[in-house]
Amino acid sequence: MSKKVAVIMGSDSDWGTVKKGVAVLKEYGVETEVHVMSAHRTPAQAAEFASKAKENGFGVIIAAAGMAAHLAGVLAAHTTLPVIGIPIKSAALDGMDALLATVMMPKGIPVATVAIDGAANAAYLAIQMLALSDEELSGKLEAAKKQMAEEVLAKDAKLQAEVNG
Repeated sequence: MSKKVAVIMGSDSDWGTVKKGVAVLKEYGVETEVHVMSAHRTPAQAAEFASKAKENGFGVIIAAAGMAAHLAGVLAAHTTLPVIGIPIKSAALDGMDALLATVMMPKGIPVATVAIDGAANAAYLAIQMLALSDEELSGKLEAAKKQMAEEVLAKDAKLQAEVNG
């Protein structure tokens, strides 16, 4: 049995973006827990969750936050598990503030960061991390990559038929 993935959002308003990643995790059969925790409003709870995540069966933590976006860093500071940050687009600076806050981590506290609102890719990255020690997940990823390649080749063949008559 593979380890679980924790998906932590700084606010429930992030759910519209985050649910796309949760759907990917569920599609691959990865056990997932989703919580709202704030780096600023519930820092003790966030720190406690991260510090106990490994012993609670998690293998990866995904953290989604907008604006100041300190959540991924706070979680990463309290665990040795990989943390993946999803910067969430906000009205003020279009997500650039969240992107920079998530990417700019001090030495020894890494946070892998995906694109602004990149929840699906955060999920795929988490799955790839778990697949290092889970052959079933690895096989599912290999099959999905093969299917993606076949779809692109089919689209190219259709285009070539149209272009070359």
